Amino acid sequence: MSEPRTEERGTTAPAGFDRRLLPPMMLGSVLNPVNSTIIAVSLIPIGDALGAPPSQTAWLVSALYLATALGQPVVGRLIDVYGPRRLFLVSTSLVGVAGVVGTLAPNLGVLIASRVILGFGTCAGYPAAMALLRSEARRTGRDSPGGVLTALAVTNQTIAVIGPLLGGLLIALGGWRATFALNVPLAVAAVLLGLFRLPEESGTEESGTEESGTGESPRRGRLATQLDLAGMALFAVTLVALLLFLMNLHLRDWYLLVTAVAASAAFAVRELRAVTPFIDLRVLGGNTPLLATYGRALVAYTVSYAFLYGFTQWTEEGFGLSPFHAGLAQIPMFLVAIGVSIVSGRREGVRGKLLVGGTGQIVACVVMLTLTRDSPVWTLVLVALVFGVPQGLNSLALQNSVYFQADPERTASSAGLLRTFAYVGSMVASSTTAASFGRRADTGGMHHLAWVMLGAGVLYLLLTAFDRTLGRATDKETSADAPNGS
Repeated sequence: MSEPRTEERGTTAPAGFDRRLLPPMMLGSVLNPVNSTIIAVSLIPIGDALGAPPSQTAWLVSALYLATALGQPVVGRLIDVYGPRRLFLVSTSLVGVAGVVGTLAPNLGVLIASRVILGFGTCAGYPAAMALLRSEARRTGRDSPGGVLTALAVTNQTIAVIGPLLGGLLIALGGWRATFALNVPLAVAAVLLGLFRLPEESGTEESGTEESGTGESPRRGRLATQLDLAGMALFAVTLVALLLFLMNLHLRDWYLLVTAVAASAAFAVRELRAVTPFIDLRVLGGNTPLLATYGRALVAYTVSYAFLYGFTQWTEEGFGLSPFHAGLAQIPMFLVAIGVSIVSGRREGVRGKLLVGGTGQIVACVVMLTLTRDSPVWTLVLVALVFGVPQGLNSLALQNSVYFQADPERTASSAGLLRTFAYVGSMVASSTTAASFGRRADTGGMHHLAWVMLGAGVLYLLLTAFDRTLGRATDKETSADAPNGS
């Protein structure tokens, strides 16, 4: 039972966090990670069934993250303006549509299309959760989200534990199509929770642009002035061109890289001149701690997703495990990550978490370089155990950093942008995995991937060790945890 809301009791004492919001917040935020972990053990079976090598099935990973990278900041901005409820309901409904399309897909192209729909469908969960967290802080006067942020992180890690094992079980019982069908009941549950638990209005729609007397409707005026559709379009062109270039690195595709650079330059010019920019580069440019956090997220998730997808494919095709047993091999990582998140979530500050997380990535990559097809199974478990430490520390520390570093009025879009950088990292990981493996996920390809991951891990550690702005996030977190946010 949640504590009574202040306005309902007519008292001046601040109410506690409305715990009725937790179920939709948690379910919405895990729709993406559950599909990420399940597809990790599904790639080889899908490739075998549809006659597609790893270099082609990699698009099943990149398609989802491209759509999500585009959609997260867009939906986050919509949530900042209109509130989370309606965006949550529309997006989670798309998850059900994606589940139907994927289940019935006759070929790889349609399957990739279903993953694009799924990417857009999972866009609202995380920004909506962060926006609800911020609105509850305003309502209660208590800016102390540590427990809820930890709960979200642990929920995501728990789903990540279940994902590979559940994926292997579903494949064993109903084939790889069952992993897509799972999204239908998940979407139904999310929509029902959104309908009955999310508040009717909690955005800033009513405080937006007033009608100017030009005859334009207020809603249309707000849409035109607050969403920056031109900026969104240029942002989309930049990411699409960049992904297409990364997925097939070759000099003949130089025009894609030029297109990405040109579109990003045009995007920067547009955002600096826009009255209400999609991504306020002027504010972002002056927020060095937040920029550094985004950079760390890109590098950290490059390593994380390369392990999740690349290492899992090698355990199936290069080492010889079944999808079910490959899922079991991932469980130690996520169990450690849950424990690390719970313990570290009670401690203030982010710098120490990031430094230990970066070191853990490096150690795990070094161990990967020692593995061969003849290695004992316990060495796979060892790699998973070591990777669990950065898996638990990095995501929690990055999430906490954004909450305290972002402009409060752009919490949802800033949280969405964090996921965008994470998903750009996943695209880099996916393209690197595809280039490393080619037509077969063999040991040589896994070692090549591990060297790239090691380089990224070293870069992440250096970015953290020499970042003096991390102390500011710690100071803000400590201050926010004081009574009444004082």
